[in-house]
Formats: sequence, C-alpha cells, structure tokens
Amino acid sequence: MSEHLGDKLSRLRRLSGLTQEELAEKSGVSVDVIRKLEQKRKGSARLPTLHALAGGLGVELTTLLGDPPGVPSTGESDPPQLAAVRRAVHPLMFAPPQESDGAEVLTSSLLRAEIADAWSMYHSAEFPQLLNLLPGILADARLTASQGADGGQAAFGKAFQLAGHLSIRLGKLDLALAALERAIAAAEASEDPLLVPMICNSLAWAYQRSNRLDDAKSIALYAADGLKRDGLTADASGLRVWGGLIMSAATSYARLDEYDEADKMMRAAEEAAGCLAKLPPTEGDGRLLSVFSKSSVRIERVRLAVQHDRPEEALRLAKGMRLSKDTPPSWRTWLLLDVARAHTDLGDAEGAVKALESLRRVAPTWMRHHTLAVAIVSDLWELPSHPSGLRKLAEFLGVDK
Repeated sequence: MSEHLGDKLSRLRRLSGLTQEELAEKSGVSVDVIRKLEQKRKGSARLPTLHALAGGLGVELTTLLGDPPGVPSTGESDPPQLAAVRRAVHPLMFAPPQESDGAEVLTSSLLRAEIADAWSMYHSAEFPQLLNLLPGILADARLTASQGADGGQAAFGKAFQLAGHLSIRLGKLDLALAALERAIAAAEASEDPLLVPMICNSLAWAYQRSNRLDDAKSIALYAADGLKRDGLTADASGLRVWGGLIMSAATSYARLDEYDEADKMMRAAEEAAGCLAKLPPTEGDGRLLSVFSKSSVRIERVRLAVQHDRPEEALRLAKGMRLSKDTPPSWRTWLLLDVARAHTDLGDAEGAVKALESLRRVAPTWMRHHTLAVAIVSDLWELPSHPSGLRKLAEFLGVDK
C-alpha cells in the first residue's frame, strides 16, 4: 500500500519542525484543511492547495504526492533489487573484486555501451528493469577500473552517476550521495574533462531534493563557470554539459523564489541550445552526456512556470512545441503532465483531459503509477460536469469510485 497523503503530510511537517499552525501560516492553507488531511478525513486536495503545502514545507510537489512510477514509498525495508544496488555501491570491505561472469569478454567499449543502454532505460522510466541490471553494471565498472583498463575510471564514474540518479528517483538520498561521491572520485581520476561537471549536476539535483538549494545553486554555477574558464564550451559536448548545469542552477533559483533570475538563466540556456545546430555533432555516444537541447530547455521552462503558479505562461511556452528526436521519453511525458496541470489550474477541464489522453497513449504504465496524474484526474472527477473522455481516464486510474 502507498503512504496516505495525510501520513506523508504529517511526516514531512514534523521533519520540517513545524506545527500545523506554523505550516498553515507558511503555506496559506487553513489549519482546518491541514488537520483534516492529516486525520484522513480528506482523501485528497486540489492542486493549488498541494502546491501551497509543498511550498510551505520547502519540498517539491512530487515529494508530497509520492515517488515516481515503479518506486515503492511504503517506508518499509528495501526490496531485494534495491538491496542489491546498495551492496554494489557499498561492497564488502576487504573483499577482492569479482571477475565478470558475462558470456562476452569485458572491454571498456563494451562496458560503455552497456552503461549507455542503461541510461536509455533510465530516461525511459524503466526503473524496475534497471534495478535488476544495475548491480551487474556497477560490478563490471568496478572490475574494469580496478584492472586499470583504458577508460575504466570514466566508465566507473558514469555507472555510479547512474546509480546516484536512480537512487534520487527512488527517494534514497543517502545511497545517491554515496554513489555520487564514488563517481566524483573516479571522474577526477579519469581523462574526461567533462565528467566531473556532469556529476556536479547530479549532486546539485540531490541537494535540491534535500532542500539544500543554496548548495545546489552554488555547485551548478561553479561547475558551469569552470567549463567556460577552461574553454570547454566551444564544442557540442561541452556546451551540452554547460547547458545542463545552467538549467539546474535556474531550477534552484526558482525554488528560492527568484523566478526572474531563473527565467533569465533559462533564456540563456535556450540561446545556447540554439547554437548546438551550428556546431559539429557530439563525438561518441551522446547518451552519456547531459540531456540538453532546445526541447529540453523549453520543457523545463514549462515545468518551472507550472510549479510557480504561472499556468498561462506554461501553456504559452508549450504551444506549438516541436520536440527533437533525442528528447528522452521521460521528458515528453513530464511535458504532457505539466500541460495537464496548467489546464487544471486554469479551470480548463477539457484541455486537461486532452493532455492526459495524450499521456495515456504515450506512457500508460507510467501514468497509471504516477500520483500526480491521479491527483489531477481526481480533481477533475470532483467537478459537477465531466468533459468527454474523463470517465475513461478515471476508470483507467481507478479514481471513479
């Protein structure tokens, strides 16, 4: 069973050291509503209320609503797959590295291809499958690095960066920081000048999830400035990493209620993304670089606008957007969900339903398990009149009862 919204609200409030009255003052939500939610006399709340509560708690909306699809949020002990990832990140002390038992002879190029495929799975939100594969990938990376193979440290860094990303998605920030610490150490020992800045971006995200927003902003800007200073933004690879860091810093600014500064940085990132078309294409496997393109910048601008109660701006930014072929599936699904949120916040039920219908066609499994999609449909289902298509969505998500 997933953790009830009321239980989660109560837990996050206590972790923040707030009384119900103090949370009411910080969020602008009445004490009565907070009390009813925590006592489970209200099963849900409207999106503006949830936005306000998340802001009062200093957390992302998804933290309040629940973890991403495929991720248990029961508070119970780790499932076996996640325990295996923990063992791979924290191997037995003094144990010799295990030899690869794969059918193919392990080489650096084969390992990099394996890691790139795993990143593709991550961006496609195939989290359960990735959980099963990741321990073996981490073991292969550790073995390759210990043998001193060419590119072994870089492969180790990218594999453990992936472990950090997945752990953040699963809400396991302790494991994420441990994996990213190992990734940074390997990156510093590698010959890839872009790897440390890329992992700094991951650390910034982990700090954002920990509500360490100033730290997140500082590390992203420091790494971005370093890339500029070292002249590494002249090619497509370096510019992509720089752009990802600028987007991350903008997100921290936005969450610090400095939306104008965030918007300025996102516009700079969008301008940089436009320059990518004028540069020679990225060398090597682009899946091992930061996600950065005109599409990803625009998607993030839509997300920030929705999260900061600017639904009209979000829809304006999303209107007529043409996504590039390299836009990861997970980014496409988030865009549709954010568009649905914007329509809902404006009271446009028909627009919200159309976006959700598109989301169901693109990512039905992802949608079924995402609590924010359920929350939007639940809000719409409470309206006195239901637009065409809403009943099928409600039945699909099980909120028609």
